[in-house]
Amino acid sequence: MSTSPASLIPTPTTVTGIRFETSNVATYYIRLPTGSNLPKPGQFDMLYIHGVGEVPISVSDIDYKERVVAHTVRFVGSVTYTFTKLREGDVIGFRGPYGIGWPMELAVGKDIVIVAGGIGLPPLRPVIREVARNRGMYGRLIILYGARTPQDLIYSYEYKDYESIPNTELYLTVDTPTSEWKGNVGVVTNLIRVISVDPEKSIAFICGPEIMMKYAIKELLKRGFKMNKIFLSLERRMKCGVGLCGHCQMGPYFVCKHGPVFPLWFISKYFWVDQI
Repeated sequence: MSTSPASLIPTPTTVTGIRFETSNVATYYIRLPTGSNLPKPGQFDMLYIHGVGEVPISVSDIDYKERVVAHTVRFVGSVTYTFTKLREGDVIGFRGPYGIGWPMELAVGKDIVIVAGGIGLPPLRPVIREVARNRGMYGRLIILYGARTPQDLIYSYEYKDYESIPNTELYLTVDTPTSEWKGNVGVVTNLIRVISVDPEKSIAFICGPEIMMKYAIKELLKRGFKMNKIFLSLERRMKCGVGLCGHCQMGPYFVCKHGPVFPLWFISKYFWVDQI
């Protein structure tokens, strides 16, 4: 990936569709500019709103045929709030794809345990899609997903599709239930204690709030997972996307360049359970 000044100029592209997921989260479908590479699960793009700024957003779905990429955005800052004004057909700036994604090649033949919290599900959604497309290449798929309330669960319209994937188990939980909620209650990391899994034949992918990921790591280690079988996605203060600005530096590494997906053994000195 070139990091010349020209390579950092966003390319205009079109918003082809918008779907609101919750009251403060929406998915934006972006047509890839001519010449742009299709992303891999776990990579991210830089999306630019003219006159406002740009933000790194993980890829949440990939339409390989139509070359349309989805980005699920939570409205939390000045740039992301501007996304609420976008409409289908609007033009935004695009750079990407960037970063190192989920190691799907290491997951071949293994059971995959996905642990996601809140807005951490979108970066893992392409993994679910990949397993569904190439079902015979992987073992069991175990999806653990939690949010604060039932209303905060993202992609609820897809859960039956997840459960219909052969040899797949979906476990949902919320911190604060409503009277209509009939599922699990509590943090998502509690689910790691109750699933049936063989850590010797499995690989774990984690994404969510950092405190949640640290407890997930702790529970997975208790279950017998080795550090080289645990991968996590970080999105710490990424700004330029190519390791030039230094905003996302963690020790000698840059989240945007050496991640955002890291094996635990590689990043454990800077992201470790003893810190909780």
